[in-house]
Amino acid sequence: MGFAEKRGNYWRGRYKTAPGKHLTVVDDNGKAIRFATKGEAQRAASEAENKYRRGDWRDPALGQETFGEYANRWYEAQDLAASTMQNYKRHIEEHLLPDFEDKALVGILRTDVDLWEKKEKAAYAASSVKTWRSTLHLIFEDAIDEGLITSNPAARRRGRGKRAGRSRDRGPEKVVTDPLGTLLTAERAALLSGRDDEFVAVVLKGYTGMRWGEIVGLETEFARSGAVRVEWQLYELDTGELVRCPPKDDSYRTIDVMDWLSALVANHVARTKPKPCSCHGKTYVFRGQGTARTGGHHGAKLVDVARRAEVSTGTVSNVLNHPDRVTEAKRVRVEQAIADLGFVRGGAVPQHAAHWRRNGFATWLFTPAVSGWYPKKAPQEARPVPLLGEPWPGVPARGRGASDRADACWLPIAKGLTPHGLRHTHRTVMEDLGTEKVLMDDRMGHIDGSVSARYAHVTPGMRKRLMLGLTEQWEAALDTRLAMSPTSPVRVLDDLLRARRESRKPAESQR
Repeated sequence: MGFAEKRGNYWRGRYKTAPGKHLTVVDDNGKAIRFATKGEAQRAASEAENKYRRGDWRDPALGQETFGEYANRWYEAQDLAASTMQNYKRHIEEHLLPDFEDKALVGILRTDVDLWEKKEKAAYAASSVKTWRSTLHLIFEDAIDEGLITSNPAARRRGRGKRAGRSRDRGPEKVVTDPLGTLLTAERAALLSGRDDEFVAVVLKGYTGMRWGEIVGLETEFARSGAVRVEWQLYELDTGELVRCPPKDDSYRTIDVMDWLSALVANHVARTKPKPCSCHGKTYVFRGQGTARTGGHHGAKLVDVARRAEVSTGTVSNVLNHPDRVTEAKRVRVEQAIADLGFVRGGAVPQHAAHWRRNGFATWLFTPAVSGWYPKKAPQEARPVPLLGEPWPGVPARGRGASDRADACWLPIAKGLTPHGLRHTHRTVMEDLGTEKVLMDDRMGHIDGSVSARYAHVTPGMRKRLMLGLTEQWEAALDTRLAMSPTSPVRVLDDLLRARRESRKPAESQR
């Protein structure tokens, strides 16, 4: 039984833990409690001894472990996906340790966490701070399970703080576009990259809702006739390494694709003849572009000259090497295009990287395509994409003096749209078509945990109606694009427009 011990003008509680070994009743900070009366000290000591005998006792010294020490130990014990481990590491090192590293776990109060959150929100988006606080909450919960602390200072209390209702944690509305916007974005992205790969990738993403990592990690064996199988993704770590891992939340799925989209991807693979990459030994549908194009640091390419002169790259090559093989009219057009674009023969040709990089693709291809502007990058400020207006919708001018040679620029398609916004776009388009929720969840890789969802199943009829609806929207977008201009500098789109014109001739002749 615990007992009280007189210490000057106060009493302290003492209790037995082993023969000849006694401990003193302490507070959460490990400091001995000074009791005013003998009875209080004795009751506290007896309670502490009972806890020890029941196994509920906690060594007060453990609570003195610093947050930095525990967070390091906690992180090392995790065995999660590489992407999750990277995110936890970033949250801890960049946002939690600067404020809590040297503080004892038991010394971190709720007010400390609230002050930290207020400071972070002044510098970062509320949605990001919410994520970091969730990581902090998780760390403290595990510390409670280990008996290091008794309560979680990062837990939120209901009904406290500003009354903002449901809008408190609301982020900005996600920008989406329509089928025509997807088509025009794909065309511009291909013009910026100087090849057809980006056109095919953007269209595929817009009409399947695949995640970015799933597009980059799409292997040729999973691009099948009438379907795309999502089996893997490539996740880019901060180190630059691309990790081949399962799709997010194990969302393995087979996505139905329309015949025209299946043919678009198949023709792309046949044209590019992809080889296994050196990093994974796998053959991927899409390849990287090489060094990022910033709209002013790279010269014009042979394909740019061909598009400007409205001839093939072979014709441009003949003008440069065998001018006698080319008609006078074409030679003049090519030479004029060379002068307009500032093309320098023999310039370095960047080797294609094995895979796209998220930032490079979004910053230098996708964002300029949807907004018409290159972003700010020192020493250059944000600026419009410089264009030579012919052929429509314009060929990006590159190299030195590109802005001086430009005579046009692009209007925004959907300013603020991101590659992930195409995933939101696909879901929105399916909603507009009246697609059943069970099929939408199936395509997006989402799981509906409700009881009613257990009784809903995808049927062939649902799939057929969606394929027809998406095809109608694609054809309507092609018709609208055809009305803007009958041709395109992007070869794959030019072929689609030509085929669309031919298919419409019989119907027009019957009118």
